Amino acid sequence: MKVLDLLCAYGHSFEGWFGSEDDFQSQLARGLVQCPLCTSADIRKVLSAPRLNLRSASAERLPAAPDPVPQAVGSVPSAILPAELQAAWMQLSRKIVATTEDVGARFAQEARRMHHGEIEERGIRGQASAQEAAQLLDEGIAVLPLALTAAAKESLQ
Repeated sequence: MKVLDLLCAYGHSFEGWFGSEDDFQSQLARGLVQCPLCTSADIRKVLSAPRLNLRSASAERLPAAPDPVPQAVGSVPSAILPAELQAAWMQLSRKIVATTEDVGARFAQEARRMHHGEIEERGIRGQASAQEAAQLLDEGIAVLPLALTAAAKESLQ
């Protein structure tokens, strides 16, 4: 099993597990490797520290590996997020997915029905156009646009 440190074009770092280098290259070529934060398929490997199994806790500690995220990636340095912030966002995204119902394209209609008392209130998520979202806000219906990645909607293997 190969564990690779990967970086998307927007500077999000993440880890990928592959059967071999050929398996990684094959999946990359087919567009199957995507950033779990932004779903970008523009992925590259970065230097990673080797995994060391030390026999005792008293063994001399090795210096920490350098951060694999460069200071700037392309022209979007502001898109680089610290690993802790990325992890917190993924945790929050997964909690939102777990505690809400996906109503898909019916989002605006369901939100209106709840607002007018036609159906019981519950946590929902789905898709709405910018115009639909603006109309909901004009009607006094609170909505919050969130970019939930596919990784937040799936369990990790």
